Amino acid sequence: MTRCPIISSTGQLLVLIFIISLTLPFPVFAHAVLVQSHPEVDSTINESPKQVNVWFNESVASEFKALAVINSAGKRVDNKDIKQARLDRSHIYISTPELSPDTYTVRYRVMSADTHIVTGRFNFTIENSD
Repeated sequence: MTRCPIISSTGQLLVLIFIISLTLPFPVFAHAVLVQSHPEVDSTINESPKQVNVWFNESVASEFKALAVINSAGKRVDNKDIKQARLDRSHIYISTPELSPDTYTVRYRVMSADTHIVTGRFNFTIENSD
């Protein structure tokens, strides 16, 4: 009986299995990451946005989502009507009244596909259009 030279011992077999396992795809569980916003992160704009939009790199759960726009005095100034896009579950948004020139902080909280809660914040500034 001839033996295969590649698997002539248990050690070599384990090395071969390890090498093959490195080439196979496997699921990666990562948290949702903010990939886009409107207004953009740290942007300066001249007009008040009608709504604030955020997009993540994956769909987020419709439960447990939160989005708020806070002015520089610490007061919440959005319309408290957070929504999630029906066709793009990675997109949540909230409407705003006419905002005056100021620096605003957008705070968000969502649940990732891996069920972890992700929170974050970013700023944007509205300047006079003069």
